[in-house]
Amino acid sequence: MPKLKSHSGAKKRFKVNKSGNVKFAKPNRGHFLAKKAQGRKRKLRKGGYLSGKQAANVRKMINA
Repeated sequence: MPKLKSHSGAKKRFKVNKSGNVKFAKPNRGHFLAKKAQGRKRKLRKGGYLSGKQAANVRKMINA
């Protein structure tokens, strides 16, 4: 049986820390920034972390 390939989209969107946490960039920061509040844009700058089953699924997609 052939090896499974990594998910290219997941590789580009997620990073796995040494501790195994899955980090991602928050969406809605690409364009139309003039109409978004400054505080909202500041909060979107910080990344987020996946937890539980979602993180496990992403780890599987990246490491496959």
